[in-house]
Amino acid sequence: MIDSIPIAGRRIGPGAPCYVIAEMSANHGQSYDRAVELVRAAKEAGAEAVKLQTYTADTMTIDSKQPEFRIGKGTLWEGRNLYELYGEAFTPWEWQPKLKAVAEELGLHCFSTPFDDTAVDFLERMDVPAHKIASFELVDTGLLHKVASTGKPIIMSTGMATLGEIDEAVRTLRGAGCTQLALLKCTSAYPSPPEEMNLRTIPHLAEAFGVPAGLSDHTLGIAVPVAAVALGACIIEKHLTLCRSDGGPDAAFSLEPAEFKAMVDAVRVAEKALGRVNYEVTEKEAASRVFRRSLFVVKDVKVGEIFTGENVRSIRPGYGLAPKHLELVIGRQAARDLASGTPLAWDHLLPG
Repeated sequence: MIDSIPIAGRRIGPGAPCYVIAEMSANHGQSYDRAVELVRAAKEAGAEAVKLQTYTADTMTIDSKQPEFRIGKGTLWEGRNLYELYGEAFTPWEWQPKLKAVAEELGLHCFSTPFDDTAVDFLERMDVPAHKIASFELVDTGLLHKVASTGKPIIMSTGMATLGEIDEAVRTLRGAGCTQLALLKCTSAYPSPPEEMNLRTIPHLAEAFGVPAGLSDHTLGIAVPVAAVALGACIIEKHLTLCRSDGGPDAAFSLEPAEFKAMVDAVRVAEKALGRVNYEVTEKEAASRVFRRSLFVVKDVKVGEIFTGENVRSIRPGYGLAPKHLELVIGRQAARDLASGTPLAWDHLLPG
């Protein structure tokens, strides 16, 4: 059975509404006011949580000009130096308690992705309701131990990881005390092409590890998250920016507020449409049953006249005998005069 997890009293798992997280990442552009705007935009767009990232360039890497520290081909950041990129993209730590307060005033959850032990300690002092583990840190067993030791719910992305690596990470977290865990299918390409998303992995993750599963999405647009919900995703995480044309390290694969709201609205419609296994006639369907075909007299018939394929047909609407009875009707005699347009009934037939 797949367990659910709570975050600040909100149940996340099968049968509960999909938990939608707005990822701020670097889209604040080093402006605190813009970061606050993003939190407000997340609320207006229908997100339930806003997520930060807690690191500095120095906690992430070292300031080196060696070629190993330059990003290679295949990403938006091709050719960038890691230290310089993280220095541009990080969220100042002094902002984060204030952003959490703004979020909570709006009724949003606010938590973050820590990238080292100092970040975990900092976020614990902030009393975040959960922790996120990024795909790239899934193999950092020391960090996994540290995060698990907090006892907080953990959401872990699984981009780039093999099933064996995910299993090892999950065992590490559980062995270090994690009892509330969710896993996110993630494709660590920026942006991610839809054909590489493999969303059918989501229900397999849930079943294999007995946890709520969802999607951390880096595709363009909103179709992929909605498809994920149809496959059982309990969490959707998507980057939010105020305006893509403003640029920034993550802007190209982020949604603008109106797009994010459209995604949330589509997710909620998809949830309603999924419903349950049901073969009962719904209330709306019942009113349409009259438009089924049934047997009607289509030419005037005199008493004693034989019913044939010329004077009885299966047509709409559905007030006459069911079409399946046509063979029983053909060849029988009329019990009375019947005008064209009369829905056929059993008492219109002489005993035969």
